[in-house]
Amino acid sequence: MYTFGQMVYRNRLKVIILWVAILAGLGFFALKLPDVLSGNGFEYDGEYKKTQSILQEDFGYPDSSIILLFEKDRTVSTEKWQKFINSNLKSASKIKGIQKVISPFENNGMVKDDYAFAVLEGAKKAEDMGPTVSELRSAIHIDDGMKVSITGEPAVVKDLNEASQKDLAKAEMIGLPIALIVLLFAFGSLVAASLPLIIGVVSILSTMGLVYFYGQSFNLTIFILNIIPMIGLSLSIDFALLFISRYKEELRNAPTDTALATTVATAGKSIIFSALCVFIGLFALMFIEIDIFRNVALGGVTVVLISAFSALTLLPALLATIGGRIHTFTLLKVNSEKPGIWSHFANFVMRRPGTMSIIALAFLFIALVPLKNMILTVPGIDALPSQYESRNAYDKYERTFIDKDQRVENKVIAVIESDGPALEVSNLQNSLEMIHNINRDEKVASVESLFSVTGIHNAKKLVGVLQSPGNPLGAASKQFAADDRLLVNIYLNHDLSSSEKQKWVRKMAEKEHSATIYFGGAPKFEQEIFDEIWNKAPKGLFLIIISTFFILMLAFRSILIPLKAILMNVLSLGATFGIVVWIFQEGHLFQEPTTIALILPVFVFSLVFGLSMDYEVFLISRIHELYIKTGNNNKATLAGLISTSKIITSAAAIMIVITGAFAFTGVMPVKQMGIGIALAILLDATIIRMVLVPSLMKLLGDWNWWFFGRSHRVKRKDKGNC
Repeated sequence: MYTFGQMVYRNRLKVIILWVAILAGLGFFALKLPDVLSGNGFEYDGEYKKTQSILQEDFGYPDSSIILLFEKDRTVSTEKWQKFINSNLKSASKIKGIQKVISPFENNGMVKDDYAFAVLEGAKKAEDMGPTVSELRSAIHIDDGMKVSITGEPAVVKDLNEASQKDLAKAEMIGLPIALIVLLFAFGSLVAASLPLIIGVVSILSTMGLVYFYGQSFNLTIFILNIIPMIGLSLSIDFALLFISRYKEELRNAPTDTALATTVATAGKSIIFSALCVFIGLFALMFIEIDIFRNVALGGVTVVLISAFSALTLLPALLATIGGRIHTFTLLKVNSEKPGIWSHFANFVMRRPGTMSIIALAFLFIALVPLKNMILTVPGIDALPSQYESRNAYDKYERTFIDKDQRVENKVIAVIESDGPALEVSNLQNSLEMIHNINRDEKVASVESLFSVTGIHNAKKLVGVLQSPGNPLGAASKQFAADDRLLVNIYLNHDLSSSEKQKWVRKMAEKEHSATIYFGGAPKFEQEIFDEIWNKAPKGLFLIIISTFFILMLAFRSILIPLKAILMNVLSLGATFGIVVWIFQEGHLFQEPTTIALILPVFVFSLVFGLSMDYEVFLISRIHELYIKTGNNNKATLAGLISTSKIITSAAAIMIVITGAFAFTGVMPVKQMGIGIALAILLDATIIRMVLVPSLMKLLGDWNWWFFGRSHRVKRKDKGNC
């Protein structure tokens, strides 16, 4: 690493030119990244997806549907309103991407009071209908006392994409200036404070440019637009803060080239280790075979690698070029030798380790209490801010036209597949018996099938009517029967919880039936998503914990240090999730009650676990170094805290600012994620680092460094008490 640092110093101009070229090339594609993002990322290759394919291929379900919601004042005549609706539908039918228009005057139930809705069937998937939605919004018009709104999945996906871009800009406007202020307090000079932000922006743009190319081969969620900057900016500033602090320290006693090489050899190793911890945490998400988790893993590990690479190449090259001018434009006098408030507090804590440990643990366990009531859901239209047209229009459409029991979240779609034609008497009779069994279930509100819509509940009689000349049930048979398959819509009781619906559809799917049956609909979709996470997340968790344990064990030659670190991290993260439930789900702190996004606990755990280990390693490394020199655990702990408190506090403060800025955004999963990460870092930097670490280090004494009996081989130079 020292040799590498010397090489960067000698080739500093070449390194800078190379990075400028990389930024120019990838920056262009970074700006195009939003064009390849779509959907919420909850795609899973399971039975639900197979059922959707059957519905499209055999029953003519469109790839996507747009809903036009029409509203009028009561003073508007029926004739004028019909003319207004037909005029808008005529304009809509001419737009590319719309393959069929279903007018409210063609079907019963599409007009109610002063509302009406039309359905536009799309020729593409919802995520590819953005241009069509834009053109549609330009084509429709309003009139006196009448208006039309656009909703449906294509409109919601487009608005989510737009909201994510606006949220990113808003978070950067809030987070970057505050981060600069924190960096000024850490370094004093404007030049030194600006460098971490430069590294952060370079890393983010480079990563987003690379991810654009991923989008040519993979489906990428729109949430990646927030995830990459959230991780990249925080990590890049974190790495740069550590690197520049050590460089300034080395520069006091050595020329620029030596100081830089030494910094790469010391802080550079810490950056590599930190990146490895975060990399493992994010890579563990790859176990979960759902697009959004693999997207986060893919984008996350990419931004981690680029952030570390830029911190070890571009940053040293910039520092080599600047040299001693790093103190230029000093605005604040910074005394890095003076202990901060954290150090004084640590001294206070170490005099009362037992009491302070109990207080800290009590707080964390109290914060854990709300966690038992956490309700996790897949983000849907409720993730979109209420001010968007597609969100408001859908809420009105649902309230006006859809009964509670028949709303999309209660609808299970079943496709019964027979050995022969579905409309043969024997197969139809078998299907009828299956439908009767389902309908008798106490959790089922109603069942819609070929039998219920025709009013004929006798298989032989129904076949006779269908085969008679001038068959009056032709439309119904096409809607509910195709070759060897019969379509059944099952509506569960609306008062069932999401988990109860999932349990019902899981039980039905596992049950033996007299014919093959495929299940779809929202409950099936959520059941598969939850089951995949529940089954695969433990593997990722195992990888994170085991890898972290062995890395820390080998780094510090200790058994208790990694065990303590892991247990404290798990406890603080659990407390974080408890507080998130208290804020969002229970509706405190001016927040309307809402469920917790399914991605939050998995993603926050994977990311923050690695980041927390970053601070743990930086702190324990200094303590370990001092312990080897002095042989006194208490003095080594206090001295290590004093020497690292400023850098860890600054790094944590910046991380909290960058991620916490997303609290002011509108997309709910992103807001929850930002607050969750900020809270986790806050607890780690206060309760864990300021209270539990010094308390437990004092209480356990030399046992902290026990490693298969080798601890007592350390020479005791000073056995005095702290």
